Amino acid sequence: MTRSNDPGRVPQGPPAGRSVGVAAVDPVPIYREGLSGLVQRTQGMHWAGQAINPHGALQLAEQIHPDVILVDSGLDPHGHLSKLLIAGDPALIVIALVREANRTPAFLHDAIAAGVHAAIPRSAESRRLVEGIRRAYLDRRYVDPSLATLVSAARQSASAAAVRRAQMPLSRREYQVLQLVAEGLENAGIAKVLYLSVETVRTHVKSILRKLSARDRTHAVTIAFRAGILVTQPDDGPEQRVAPGSTAPGVVEYRSR
Repeated sequence: MTRSNDPGRVPQGPPAGRSVGVAAVDPVPIYREGLSGLVQRTQGMHWAGQAINPHGALQLAEQIHPDVILVDSGLDPHGHLSKLLIAGDPALIVIALVREANRTPAFLHDAIAAGVHAAIPRSAESRRLVEGIRRAYLDRRYVDPSLATLVSAARQSASAAAVRRAQMPLSRREYQVLQLVAEGLENAGIAKVLYLSVETVRTHVKSILRKLSARDRTHAVTIAFRAGILVTQPDDGPEQRVAPGSTAPGVVEYRSR
């Protein structure tokens, strides 16, 4: 089941006869499988789909429109992906699954600044995770008790560096294009993945170079990694691969019910 992408929609709970569609963005196959099984066993929820990297997440959100999307903090350490997901669909609930390495006031500041609705430890037990998803969907705001003190610290001591990290100079589509450039795709390959014309991709690349003050594509990727716009794959993430039916490295097939 999918929903219409209505920017004015503010969910008050799942309507009678339908369940909440939950999707995830995480690089670890067994973790995604665990989330899928948990959601499918939970009354009132169904598994809407999955992706293993940011550009796959944006495609998933555009085509499936899940109600809730769980984002691994290792793939979005500065909140850039979350900010673009929410801008593309204000009704979407974005939940940060916080790794131990990201349990810091700086990360939570960036997440809050990006508009993330909830933060839950990635290692949380099943019952806590399900409760967090439900609370986030119903209230559009939830912080796991174990992270509450960090959130308070983040709000009290927001640094200028954190504010700068929360800024995203690229548009949603430019962000996708740059990620695919970083994965080694040429314009024709990017056009095929994103269902765009080669000329449109070329225009996006020119805009990326201008916004990042980059000499060429390689320089743009280097600048983006240094600025935190692009991030390296988490240590426990899989090697880049092409999923069945996919034309881009790192994209996982997704589905809805």
